[in-house]
Amino acid sequence: MNNFLPTTKSEMKTRGWDELDFILISGDAYVDHPSFGAAIISRYLESRGYRVGILPQPNWKDTRDFQSLGKPRLAFLVAAGNLDSMVNHYTVAKRKRLKDQYSPGGKIGYRPDRATIVYAQKIRET
Repeated sequence: MNNFLPTTKSEMKTRGWDELDFILISGDAYVDHPSFGAAIISRYLESRGYRVGILPQPNWKDTRDFQSLGKPRLAFLVAAGNLDSMVNHYTVAKRKRLKDQYSPGGKIGYRPDRATIVYAQKIRET
C-alpha cells in the first residue's frame, strides 16, 4: 500500500497515474483509518491492483469538484459517509445538530441532506 490515496490531480501525477479505475465520493472528510468505510473499500480495491482516488466532501452545489479527478475507467463509488447524512444532520427530536463529527473542526454544511442521492445526481450531470 502506498501513502494516502489521491484526492487531487497533482497527487495522481505524483503516483504517475493519468486516470483512476474508481473514484470514491464520500460525505466524510478523508480519514485513512479502518473505522471509516471509504478507507476500507478503497484500500481493498487498491490491494487488488486498482487505481483508486477519493473525493471527500465535494461541493454539491455545482459539478466542478465531481470533475476534478477526471472520469474513472470503471466506476464512481458513492457513500454518504460513516453515518447517514440525515442522521448526521438531525437529532431524534428533528432538531438540527450543531456539529458534524465527521467533518474538519466539526463544522456543519459540508454534506447535503440525502447525500448519496445528491452525489449520484451530480455524477450524472458531469
